[in-house]
Amino acid sequence: MKNRLRELRAARAWSQSDLADQLGVSRQTVNAIETEKYDPSLPLAFKVARLFKTSIEEIFEMDGD
Repeated sequence: MKNRLRELRAARAWSQSDLADQLGVSRQTVNAIETEKYDPSLPLAFKVARLFKTSIEEIFEMDGD
């Protein structure tokens, strides 16, 4: 799953640890999502969207769509 998480995080000058703390996950989880090695759960995807005040679809995109 492609995503814009790194771009959104960088625009706020947050480190991966900063974002992880706000989402209640590990820095490794944020890294794995950003590098597209891990797809977030639906609850986590909603949490990310709420944090960045946007829709899930604006952040995450299925491969091949």
